[in-house]
Amino acid sequence: MSVVAWRDVVESEPEFADRASGFLEAGVHKTIATLRRDASPRISGTEAKFANRELWFGAMWRWRKALDLRRDPRFALHSASIDPPAWEGDAKVSGYVEEIDDDELKSRLVAGAGETPSGPWHLFFARISEVVVVRLSDARDRLVIELWKDGEGLKRMQR
Repeated sequence: MSVVAWRDVVESEPEFADRASGFLEAGVHKTIATLRRDASPRISGTEAKFANRELWFGAMWRWRKALDLRRDPRFALHSASIDPPAWEGDAKVSGYVEEIDDDELKSRLVAGAGETPSGPWHLFFARISEVVVVRLSDARDRLVIELWKDGEGLKRMQR
């Protein structure tokens, strides 16, 4: 399975990447799935950001989701969602994380996001295996499902 940086999604399918990032940036809070030690899923709230054409998220020092990701780097991230009839769509990203231990890079990223952590924290860059956008058609009468995988391009389905 291929994994890439967010910039590769943007370069491959810029309009799709704009839709996906639009849904991901629409709300502050997202939901992330990680794997516990016994391989059962854990769902946690998180914030994710785009910077330097990377998708990244942080976690407080030694919190469960961070420990999960350090042990097993697989994740699934889901954008914030709202109830119908105002719902326009949402985005999901899955793949692996790469933990960043570079304190200077971490400081630059949080400064750019206008945040100041109160103590040590974890930083993870997303390495993408798949991105999915589910949205309404322009006529608002069907669901449009768009699936992007590296090396396979973009596929669209309607229901």
